[in-house]
Amino acid sequence: MASETSPSPKILLAKPGLVAGGPVTGKFSRGGAADDEAAQLRSRLPSVASLNLLSDSWDFHIDRFLPFLTENTDFTVIGVIGPSGAGKSTIMNEIYGFDSTSPGMLPPFSTQSEETRAMARHCSTGIEPRVSSERIILLDTQPVFSASVLAEMMRPDGSSTISVITGESLSAELAHEIMNIQLAILLASICHVVLVVSDGVHDDSMWHLMLTADLLKHGIPDPSLPASSLSQSSNLGLEKDYKVPEREEYMATPVFVHSKLHDQDFTPKNVVQLRRALLQYFKASSFAREHTGSKPGEQNTSHMDSGMLNMHAIPFKQKEENPRARHESYISALWKLRDQILSMKPPSFTRPVSEREWLKNSVKIWEQIKSSPTILDYCRTLQHSGMFRR
Repeated sequence: MASETSPSPKILLAKPGLVAGGPVTGKFSRGGAADDEAAQLRSRLPSVASLNLLSDSWDFHIDRFLPFLTENTDFTVIGVIGPSGAGKSTIMNEIYGFDSTSPGMLPPFSTQSEETRAMARHCSTGIEPRVSSERIILLDTQPVFSASVLAEMMRPDGSSTISVITGESLSAELAHEIMNIQLAILLASICHVVLVVSDGVHDDSMWHLMLTADLLKHGIPDPSLPASSLSQSSNLGLEKDYKVPEREEYMATPVFVHSKLHDQDFTPKNVVQLRRALLQYFKASSFAREHTGSKPGEQNTSHMDSGMLNMHAIPFKQKEENPRARHESYISALWKLRDQILSMKPPSFTRPVSEREWLKNSVKIWEQIKSSPTILDYCRTLQHSGMFRR
């Protein structure tokens, strides 16, 4: 007997009624089921598999994702960055509100399978966007410090197949290093909240990456400015009518997440030490100055405490939760992280901007990052240091 063809699983992306620019509910409210007309509209939208914002040539493409956005100005952009297997996509699925018990539904972001892990491959490539019914735009990025990403962009002679900096030919290792920094700077420039996910309690490589991004993020405005003012011909990308107020250069709020922690890592002493180390590491950065009001170059820590920077610890996921564990469970920690992120009051852009305008201006932001003289100088310094092959 011939087997019946099972229907293809659905991919969660956005509720059809909102994609068309219909009435927008509260930012974090739950909407009802889409009607037939909205469902027909959804069927005409691009495939979710083709929505990647970064092409193989490292260019920013928006045409396929733009139809999912509206003229709504009440939205939140949340990005995530971290190494492979640290749980980035799992956290983003939780923030999206994905219900894994729904039949026939795949998560909006694919998570690393045992097969993918065994083959030393990565799930995400470039920047994969999704938008929830609550108008939360989620940006999942390819893993940083990934050997599989490096292998894909390396020619036999060691040079890079991808031009990460305009007009520069680099080795694959150096291009990979700059690529990670560019992703971090982009998320800090176009998001409201950036989740910085580290694998384990002792991994500080993500701290170093974000501090480097903070140091190199010069002259990059936020995406609420008019597209015409984000041209490369302008030093700061600002027009007279849209001058940035006298405040620190825009920086998304970082949330530092340490995942896969074991029982011994959750002692009160260890958690307090981790928070203090985080604060000490970023005390002179823009992240800390947001809370102290210090000016660039100042290190006013008189009013700073371990709660100034957002940090969350996620325990290692066990097949069976230990009822005697002295810390909250993996599921509980994810729920707590989601609730706190959605209740945050992140920094606002310079002026109100619609979802579609935000995406269009993000293209200009990316162009400025790829042609940034500050990043280019840093790249050449690394190139001459002897750390990377020529």
